[in-house]
Amino acid sequence: MPAYYLEIIVVVLGLTVLMVETFVSLRDKRSLGWLAILGLLVVLVLNFTVVETGGEGGNTPFWSFYVMDIPAQWFKGLALLATIFVILMSVDFSRVLSKGICPEVEDDGVDDCAENQVALSEFFALPIFICAGMMWMASAHHLVSIFVALETVTIGFYVIVAFMRRNVGSLEAGVKYLILGALSTGFLVYGFAWLFGVTGEMELGAIADALNAPDVHRTGALFAFALILIALCFKIGAVPFQIWIPDVYQGAPMPVTAFLSVGSKAAGFVILLRLLEPFMASEMLNANVTSVLVIIAAATILFGNLAALPQTNFKRLLAYSSVSHAGFLLMAVASAPAHPGVVSPVAAVSYYLAAYLMMTMLAFLIMNLIRVQRGDENLEAYKGLAKSSPFLAFAMLVAMASLAGVPLTAGFVGKFWVFVLALQEKHYYLVAFGVIGAAAGFYYYLKIVKSMYWDSPADAGSSAAVPVVVAWPTRIAIVLLVVGVFYFGVNPGALLSLFL
Repeated sequence: MPAYYLEIIVVVLGLTVLMVETFVSLRDKRSLGWLAILGLLVVLVLNFTVVETGGEGGNTPFWSFYVMDIPAQWFKGLALLATIFVILMSVDFSRVLSKGICPEVEDDGVDDCAENQVALSEFFALPIFICAGMMWMASAHHLVSIFVALETVTIGFYVIVAFMRRNVGSLEAGVKYLILGALSTGFLVYGFAWLFGVTGEMELGAIADALNAPDVHRTGALFAFALILIALCFKIGAVPFQIWIPDVYQGAPMPVTAFLSVGSKAAGFVILLRLLEPFMASEMLNANVTSVLVIIAAATILFGNLAALPQTNFKRLLAYSSVSHAGFLLMAVASAPAHPGVVSPVAAVSYYLAAYLMMTMLAFLIMNLIRVQRGDENLEAYKGLAKSSPFLAFAMLVAMASLAGVPLTAGFVGKFWVFVLALQEKHYYLVAFGVIGAAAGFYYYLKIVKSMYWDSPADAGSSAAVPVVVAWPTRIAIVLLVVGVFYFGVNPGALLSLFL
């Protein structure tokens, strides 16, 4: 099957979800979420059967901007998995979502919004369209296709971040994300214009050849790199363009925050790796590009981890945690070896993103249940969780341990390969910042574990003392993620073998 069929199927799936809700009378609209999950699982299986296109050419002129290689196939799989988990979270979150869209109680005293499950089909369909955009980004090999795919993702996020229009926090998050996102898009387009002006090319392979030419305009190429990097630092949440992350993560609906944390970051790094490759391959530009990336990576690791220390809102804490993990990923990108080493930056970033998906989605699945059933996003809601819901407490323990980098977890292996790359390239100062950041991470991740296992709810009769109900699909997803965190932590070769 041609690779580009995958995106076509995903778009058709999104349209089907919308059409079913329009033309079929459903008593429970959450069934649309299960339809979406089933469809995405089918596409995930098909992702392993597609035909690779090893260059810039597709099978038809329409797909000439499309490339399907192993990294593209890998990132498409990550996008599909992230979307599946987000829609699963959305099913649990549906009642809170409906109440955030229209007034809680109508004039007749009946809670029509929650009962009618207002706007659920749109909320299930939008992540599917965003997923299609992320899959296009993974295969984009031309400045035009990169821009179109990136904006498909970004515009979709603009909508779902502000989806709960009766919630002030959601609206504030949407406005901030829209304004800063539009600004970053301007930088990206201007950078592309400069890059085209310097090289006369728009396809990445031809751009790499042009940047290696001895007569390339060095200053113009570096200016194009700076503009593109500013835009992409916004997309991945790197310092100093991370200011939107805490407020947007806190204000957005819980499933959307999870999607931003994992899906948006993965998509941003796909494009970052594609666009930086021509600059890193240029002997004239490599030293300058690497120096800038090292500085940004160090600042991002330090800021993200230190800013997370005093946080009491769990979503805000994970927002700063997301910044710190962007720093570790940049650490791998900045340590691209001049000669092939133990592991390539693409393999290290790919493994890290897979580990980050597992441990972050695990944390958000549990946070989503706490938010829906206890109505609280602060750390106070997790006090004594080990007594009221030991299964969820253990799963959260695994997630926090992996995020912190405890050995035998996938998060530890991801950080290990990043440090190996940095040491291999003798970026000792960057390694020092990484060690400081990782040490700070242990404190704020494990204080959540302390709260669950050692603290008790302030009020024994409060909702924090009531067991949390876990539906069987969510329970299965949590078990699979826990197993994945341990399995790929003990046997990382199962993933790394795809890239080595």
